[in-house]
Amino acid sequence: MIFLTDKIEFPNPDQAEPDGLLAIGGDLSVERLLLAYKTGVFPWFNDDQDWILWWCPNPRFVLFPEQIKVSKSMAKVLKNEEFKVTLNTDFEAVIQACSKAKRIGQKGTWITKNMIDAYTKLHHLGYAKSVEVWQNEQLVGGLYGIDLGNGVFCGESMFAKVSNASKVGFISFIQNTNYKLIDCQVYTNHLESLGAEEIERDEFLRYLKARF
Repeated sequence: MIFLTDKIEFPNPDQAEPDGLLAIGGDLSVERLLLAYKTGVFPWFNDDQDWILWWCPNPRFVLFPEQIKVSKSMAKVLKNEEFKVTLNTDFEAVIQACSKAKRIGQKGTWITKNMIDAYTKLHHLGYAKSVEVWQNEQLVGGLYGIDLGNGVFCGESMFAKVSNASKVGFISFIQNTNYKLIDCQVYTNHLESLGAEEIERDEFLRYLKARF
């Protein structure tokens, strides 16, 4: 187990535990977070834990945008324009909603106040982006993540208050941007149904180093 110091650095991802845990400690400064994402690492910990946990799992769950799956029923929802989708209109509302979303098998939230403050700073600096999904002028879904500026978008979290809202936001975001790879971090049935797949960590790290 690697304990981080005040120095802004991370160990080699090959040193991660079998479950993907790479390091403990450090802080949520802009500098450390940007280095983390650029090297394939992300923070993930519960609000009742004393330490920040940093992960770099193997395999890595990703989506290649050209392989996104849109079911016939979802295509109909998109065509009917039941929702309005915007980009970076209300980042703070999206991350707050994500922090309050109830998730099966998860107690509490990993999107703590410190996490919200840190990612809001990243948003103001242009690194963190949000997608908002509206229905009848109400925010009913959305997602946020980190734009590395190299063709890779690192998805962090999403939420939906009504059926299909998060899927509409995700699909619309993919179809209207030019990313080459979406980092989904760890496996979920929800994202697998949209075309996400697992690849080896080394392959994922090569994508991070590439300039598309």
